[in-house]
Amino acid sequence: MHDVVVKGGLVVDGTGAPARTADVAITDGRVVEVGDDVGAGRRTVDADGALVTPGFVDIHTHYDGQATWDPYLSPSCWHGVTTVVMGNCGVGFAPVKPDRHDWLIGLMEGVEDIPGAALATGIKWGWESFPEFLDTLDGLPKMMDVGTQVPHGAVRAYVMGERGAANEPATPEDIAAMAEIVREGMVAGALGFSTSRTLAHRAIDGEPVPGTFAAEDELFGIGAVLGELGTGVFELAAAGALGEDLAAPDREVDWMVRLSEAIGRPVSFVLSQNNADPLQWRRLLDLVGAANAAGARVKPQVHGRTVSLLLGLQTFHALQFTPTWNELGMGLLGWEEQYRRLGDADVRRRIVTDLSALDDDPIVMGFMDPARTYVLGDPPQYEPAPDRSVDRIAAAQGKDRWEVLYDMLLVDGGRELLNAPVLNYSDGNLDAAFTMLSDPSTVFGLGDGGAHANQTCDASTTTFLLTHWVRDRDGDRLPLEVAVQKMTSATADLYGLGDRGRLLPGMVGDVNVIDLDRLQLHRPERVVDLPGDAGRLIQRADGYVTTIKSGQVVMSAGETTGELPGQLLRGAR
Repeated sequence: MHDVVVKGGLVVDGTGAPARTADVAITDGRVVEVGDDVGAGRRTVDADGALVTPGFVDIHTHYDGQATWDPYLSPSCWHGVTTVVMGNCGVGFAPVKPDRHDWLIGLMEGVEDIPGAALATGIKWGWESFPEFLDTLDGLPKMMDVGTQVPHGAVRAYVMGERGAANEPATPEDIAAMAEIVREGMVAGALGFSTSRTLAHRAIDGEPVPGTFAAEDELFGIGAVLGELGTGVFELAAAGALGEDLAAPDREVDWMVRLSEAIGRPVSFVLSQNNADPLQWRRLLDLVGAANAAGARVKPQVHGRTVSLLLGLQTFHALQFTPTWNELGMGLLGWEEQYRRLGDADVRRRIVTDLSALDDDPIVMGFMDPARTYVLGDPPQYEPAPDRSVDRIAAAQGKDRWEVLYDMLLVDGGRELLNAPVLNYSDGNLDAAFTMLSDPSTVFGLGDGGAHANQTCDASTTTFLLTHWVRDRDGDRLPLEVAVQKMTSATADLYGLGDRGRLLPGMVGDVNVIDLDRLQLHRPERVVDLPGDAGRLIQRADGYVTTIKSGQVVMSAGETTGELPGQLLRGAR
């Protein structure tokens, strides 16, 4: 008798093979049979009429701190994820000297918008070296499997001290010492090495991440460790990733290709469509495709939807930039009280008058321009039609743009959010994102689970891939089998996690049972549930019937069951 049998579902096994109705049997944490009438189980999960997939493998998260206090790693646990990889973009919490804890917290807070109060209160430090950090993670309760990478920022500061933090050039001795730390981390079980080179990534004090300006000898000297060991991914947020330097990406692809060829390991970098050069992504994909055809292993990581700022009373918005807002002390109030005060007619008149002066404000117009800000709604719309912009709605109603924006912030008791796309939205559609998702060179990622707590919530992009790109979109869509493969075997394989991502005998028994017809994202909402009474945006979904991790039911009807079978992933398998 099997431990668990998932019975009668539409199995999409993660290999790209056509969907078929079948049972999935799991024993001792592993899939043992997929087919008709596999026999009885001590526990049976009825999947009749439901979609059955492998658990999702999310390779781009920032749970480095949260993993030390939250065994469930929400919000990812609510979106079918059973394996995460963290330590991305060159930031993390090891190695660290005892007097540098606060500095690393400031680095993570600045780069990934994870509240410093939560990190300072929640992390219980008990390590200095990277292997000691892994040992700590190993001993903590976990719902899902967790893998991590050695972060350049922490390594550089550990070896070089203030010189490293200040991005001074590394000497040959510095590079050798950094390489040794990376080697030690990889041998202990790290899945790769990560760095950041974009000027958009800065610590809370405004300083660029250590390693932002690292020369090739440093990058190649560290990368050589992965080649010598024959394992690991070299991951990075490349220079120019957000369109901040239009000349940089071509140079970045050049050295990444040469590094991949030199070390024989995958190099994976962030790729999105930027507003400054909306066609640049196409050229970079062509360069990567040609290089990979010649033997390189460069894998752009692409997102499934707009990379956005979510504007609202629960987050931030243009009203905060007005003199009246500050004169009334609105910033000292909770968002519910702000909502009440903003309903006052005199307050509205004064703030709307102030807002009209912001048309020339570079920050407001750079990130909150009403012409490029759209109603998100509930359920949320991440590919908004052009007529959903604040400006277009104002024109249709014959009103001032700022009046309309003000009123939108008060919708649904102040819970409404406005979608201000920063990346991946051009000409009123996500066509570029679709092409990037479909390209054979790319890998699905960039959900940033655990990060950007007060700006957005993209850990739900796995759900979006199934709802929007498979089921709902008007226009090009992804076949169901392709979408599932992108979230399972494709992401697992990049990081050498060959024991998961497929519903085949011998694979880890990670399974999602999903009511695809009912699958639906909710609008993000702000909660205060982090250590230190810190808040964040979370996003829930309907339609996840059951999630099984290593043969144990860990999620049922969207709620955790209390089972914690997760493990620390030490190295490729």
